[in-house]
Amino acid sequence: MKLNYIIKQTAGFMALLLLLSFSACKKGNTHKDLGAAPTADQVKFSVTPTATNANIVTLVNQSPGFKALWDFGNGATADGNTVTASYPLAGTYTVKLTIVTDGGSVSSTKSVVIAATNPAMLTDPAFTTLSGGLSNATGFTWVIDQKSAGHLGVGPVTSQTPDWYQAGPDEKVGLGFYDDEMTFNMNALKYTYDNKGTTFANASNAPGIGGPTGSNDPTVNYTPPTNLTWLVTETNGAKYITISGGGFIGYYLGVSQYQILSLNENEMWLRCLDKANSGNAWYLKLVRKGYVRPIVQKPIQAANLADDFQGTSNFTWTAENINFTSPYDNPGKFPVNTSAKVGYYEKRTGDDGQYGNLNVTLPYRFDLAAKNKVRLKVFIPGGNDFTKLQPKVSVKLQNSLLGGNAYTTQIEIVKTIAAADYNKWIQLEFDYSGSAAQTLYDKIVVQLGGEGHPAPGIFYIDDFEFK
Repeated sequence: MKLNYIIKQTAGFMALLLLLSFSACKKGNTHKDLGAAPTADQVKFSVTPTATNANIVTLVNQSPGFKALWDFGNGATADGNTVTASYPLAGTYTVKLTIVTDGGSVSSTKSVVIAATNPAMLTDPAFTTLSGGLSNATGFTWVIDQKSAGHLGVGPVTSQTPDWYQAGPDEKVGLGFYDDEMTFNMNALKYTYDNKGTTFANASNAPGIGGPTGSNDPTVNYTPPTNLTWLVTETNGAKYITISGGGFIGYYLGVSQYQILSLNENEMWLRCLDKANSGNAWYLKLVRKGYVRPIVQKPIQAANLADDFQGTSNFTWTAENINFTSPYDNPGKFPVNTSAKVGYYEKRTGDDGQYGNLNVTLPYRFDLAAKNKVRLKVFIPGGNDFTKLQPKVSVKLQNSLLGGNAYTTQIEIVKTIAAADYNKWIQLEFDYSGSAAQTLYDKIVVQLGGEGHPAPGIFYIDDFEFK
């Protein structure tokens, strides 16, 4: 599974880092003694309303230690000796300060009373876009945009895009993810998370809501709190949604704060961190419940596609749950292919790799009356385990508008490669002239090694052409 692969890679890297750190420490170990453990009475901080707005308070740490961690009691957190907390709504909030010394850590709390709601602090347009505003008594309900590629994604924390993984349309069906409903109500800033009884959770964080430990993302029986609130804040030009009380949006990652990457009346794209894996940043796409994305009609034209996998392609492939590298050194410069560079296609092991493929969606629909043959070269190493792997090459034409159900109307041609043709390049042709009248298709899927099984495999492809 792709997510687990990432986590395993991260865990492996961290283990190596710890090992190197341990080795490095051996030579210079000075055996410094730990200090005395701090006590709760040492934790002191002041709370001072700002002069111009009593709903904004300045918190100042007056305790010893080298780190001060704050929980504002409104869902937001911060670190530093002097921080500012915002409370648009009247109420009593429990602020917790945790200090960290060389002897350990300790916390203490203090109540902050906000006498009156400050409507002026709720004027950010994001409040109204998310909820419909104060005049909308029921708020707006949002759901995961399951038909959109990348509705769940992950990348390095140093990036602002899901560079490592993006879920395909409907990829997480049946996992308790797509039936979740998140309602933002501006009245009392009430947040309701209706998970229909189960939540799809990140494997590393699942124990945080009572889920199991393990390597696969589980579906967890979970009852969300009913007293949650939400707030939009802005820090250094970036806007964030913060859910109180450990609340979250859809996929559980152990965090409650989401950066708003984009937001309009029907769609939003969020980024958040990962409590268990500090190097990861996750992405969620949501749509307003009931929103149906307009269908954009595409023109019909003859496909004009060619890729020699040497950097001169006139289109860009999407590698879905496979490892793909192009250009890659040709493993066997034999006839019929003496090219220096080709494409490297690795079918992944495990559940994620069962339906992996290479695909491209075009901005037009194929005129199969004009061009209807796909040609490509393949090289299948005999070292693959063909007792588990299928020596097949499949090319599918699909209608991308159907998302995860595209297979229901696809036309597919499968070639089975004989053992006598392993370890050499062979030229294949997939003839769709029998479907020349069809105008449904705008997506090509190339799949090697068969589907519906977890066995891995290595292949090479070259000289793709739609003729």
